[in-house]
Amino acid sequence: MKKILVAAAMLLVSSVAKAATNYQISIDQGAHHLGDVSVSFAKTGQSYIDAKFPAWRTGRYDILNLANGVRYFNATDAQGQALKWQKIDKSTWRIFLNEPTAVTLSYQVYANELGLRARHIDDTHAFIDASGFFMYSEATRNEPVTVQLEVPKGWRSVSGMNKGKNQHQFVAPNYDVLVDSPIETGINELHSFSVDNRDYELVIWGEGNFDSDKMVADLKTLVKTGHVVWDDYPYERYVFMVHATSGARGATEHLNSTIIQRHRDKFAKREDYLGFIATAAHEFIHTWNVKAYRPEGMVPYDYVAPNYTRLLWLAEGSTSYLEDHLLLRSGLMTKKEFFKDLGKRINTHLKTPGREVQSAAHTSFDKWINQGGDHGRNYSTNIYSEGSLLSMALDLKLLSDSNGQVSYRDVHRQLFNRHKLPKGFNEQDVIAILNELSGQDYSLWWAENVEAPMNLDFDALLTSVGLERVYPEDAKQIASLDVNTSTDKGLLKLDHVRRGGASWQAGLTAGDLIVAIDGRRISTDLATTLSAYSAGDKVSVSFFRRDRLQQVNLILGQDYDKDAKVQPVKAPTQQQQALFKAWMGVELGD
Repeated sequence: MKKILVAAAMLLVSSVAKAATNYQISIDQGAHHLGDVSVSFAKTGQSYIDAKFPAWRTGRYDILNLANGVRYFNATDAQGQALKWQKIDKSTWRIFLNEPTAVTLSYQVYANELGLRARHIDDTHAFIDASGFFMYSEATRNEPVTVQLEVPKGWRSVSGMNKGKNQHQFVAPNYDVLVDSPIETGINELHSFSVDNRDYELVIWGEGNFDSDKMVADLKTLVKTGHVVWDDYPYERYVFMVHATSGARGATEHLNSTIIQRHRDKFAKREDYLGFIATAAHEFIHTWNVKAYRPEGMVPYDYVAPNYTRLLWLAEGSTSYLEDHLLLRSGLMTKKEFFKDLGKRINTHLKTPGREVQSAAHTSFDKWINQGGDHGRNYSTNIYSEGSLLSMALDLKLLSDSNGQVSYRDVHRQLFNRHKLPKGFNEQDVIAILNELSGQDYSLWWAENVEAPMNLDFDALLTSVGLERVYPEDAKQIASLDVNTSTDKGLLKLDHVRRGGASWQAGLTAGDLIVAIDGRRISTDLATTLSAYSAGDKVSVSFFRRDRLQQVNLILGQDYDKDAKVQPVKAPTQQQQALFKAWMGVELGD
């Protein structure tokens, strides 16, 4: 009898392990941004099930508290009888079970947050990221899932997941694949193509000044560039999702797809289109860096709590850095555009006082709480800009140390080959790869530039590859308040006061409203007003703070009316030209 019971128990466990979790979403109130969701869990003998709603979504390292859109929650057993439940924290519903049974949950989701790229429903489409719609149980997280959509007639559904039994059904091997495979359903434009025996789709929701034929042609070029860094592709099919909309902007990487949001009128001009294709390159790179290999602090994902790592600068910043390699080598970006982009990144870094305070490792760990704004710019950095420049510095050091034989691309190739998921990597793993590839010890460099605020000599870095950073010949020195401003009801508002600058030393702060300099009313065009002064001049500034008129004296700082730019040196040496070719894969000359 005991053997029979054990065998029966094993059979039950086996059948449960293979059972699917079924999700269904019905959309018939799109204009009100509402979706009705049901989740069916297989039979379980547990005394309760904890149904969790993610508090954040992959690709955005902020707690979003996505459960705030849930209403009308209900739980029933296999016979449709109501089950007792209790919400035990902001993201968890506990359902109590008196006997073994299957469990079905139902609830309504309010989805009107397009910019979060987690949930959006309207009368023309729905963007469904599982983190914004679908609860899960840790007990069934690794089981197969099915998603069935009930949507208006004429809608088309696209996802990186495999299709199920009908055009609006998708299947995935587990919840982690589901949560990393968003669905775009609605009235959309779809293009399918194949490159090197891999299948691709471009789905566009919205109307705009884009040329979809050009987008397809350039994406075909882009997806051929994986070999620039890696030995193999981690997918057989990839989906580019594009929202041409009004307000939302940004993008998010997923397992074998990406969602890119741009203003509907930001595609036609060359500068705008370059922004689109650069974003596509960034998210494409993430298919390897983050989705195929990522820091061990994010393996596996904890969807209800922050996932801490000191290597987010490598996950995001290195991706920003590598995108230029793909674009330049493929001809999707010109060298002139590359130099302009590089100059802009360096200028932004040098005008961010927070670079002297927060290291790349620190800003990576604190990404979950770091904020922008005036204080953030003065005392913090971000994983994108800091990580990009740090990646460049590491790349140029590797190339210089190896006479052009080893690059930062080799580091990422090794991370992909050695640390594919479910295996993560840590800081010592990266340092070990650096040491092995270079034959040198990079521990001190890491301590001085990653663990501590980096202090890069951009002139030396650029010179090594035949470049220089100079101000345009027609650039003029100008007087400066060392601030960034905006207009607030006709007054000049200080948005950012640069730490250590002229206004900072005088005691001005973000939020102050400047009304006069030397008793003369100031124009909202600050540059015109300051053109009458020179750096070093002492002036009296009248301003409102807390609705009281105040006055302070300050000595004007110095700036330029045009930013410094990056360009080739006039007579690059053979060594500089060779190192540039090894670095970016193209010739330095015209």
